Amino acid sequence: MIGKLIEEIKKKGAPIVVGLDPNLVFIPEYIQKAAFRESGETLEGAAGAVLAFNQEIIDAVYDLVPAVKPQIAMYEQFGVPGLLAYQKTIEYAHKRGLIVIADVKRGDIGSTSEAYARAHLGRISIGKKTLPVFDADFATVNPYLGTDGVKPFIDTCMENDKGIFILVKTSNPSSGEFQDQKIGDATLYQKVADKVEEWGKPSVETRYSEVGAVVGATYPEMGNELRKRMPHTFILVPGYGAQGATGADLKGFFDENGEGAIINSSRGIIAAYRKKEYEKYGERNFADAARAAVLDMRYDIRTALMS
Repeated sequence: MIGKLIEEIKKKGAPIVVGLDPNLVFIPEYIQKAAFRESGETLEGAAGAVLAFNQEIIDAVYDLVPAVKPQIAMYEQFGVPGLLAYQKTIEYAHKRGLIVIADVKRGDIGSTSEAYARAHLGRISIGKKTLPVFDADFATVNPYLGTDGVKPFIDTCMENDKGIFILVKTSNPSSGEFQDQKIGDATLYQKVADKVEEWGKPSVETRYSEVGAVVGATYPEMGNELRKRMPHTFILVPGYGAQGATGADLKGFFDENGEGAIINSSRGIIAAYRKKEYEKYGERNFADAARAAVLDMRYDIRTALMS
């Protein structure tokens, strides 16, 4: 699957993934009202608004970007109807030819980890049939439980041509409380990075493996260091836009060929119409504002990589 992601990035000239994190506050009132007329002010109504919003965003950007990244918490908050909206969002993105990175940050051990992997990346046997469940292409994984928690995901990826991104150095301000702590001669995030590189070795396709890393754009010096420390690891980079990172912070996450990383922006794209520079589009044209934000982000990244 990493080969397909790299191919799509090259085809579209945009190492960008759009984060589909649709809190109701981001969804225009007219979409919410239409959903509530159909299903009432209920969990079903909220989930309907989320799905309608996502579909318009996808329609506006599918020809510009290779992938989308739904954050499952934004769907789980609406219960079972929200999970149905999550599943339908993945299905719709696939119909539009997009790769889906499921931002689920799962991590457990044994049969529990296997079940998480089956649900998001694999297939489950029911009677004589073997069926996909959510059927994302990649999933984010928390490595805190070590190899016992990660290996079931890797096994599922190998069986189903899927991939994972493992949390290494996250973009949030307090990440250093644990991740930056020294253990012997290395920090915790460096030790995790070394394990990610090791876990990925059996699945290296040309240069990059199916086991990627999450490294926040808000820590560009660490990103540059980790790019060198993990030469066969593709990097998913959150933190661009709403969290403060810009194109100038990103160059070190890419390899010498300008490859090896994909940059995520969520609120900065899906809620672009609420930002001053895109307010001319208005609420009704929120999807056009999202498209404009993607084009600006693409230009920002290209300029940074050429500098």
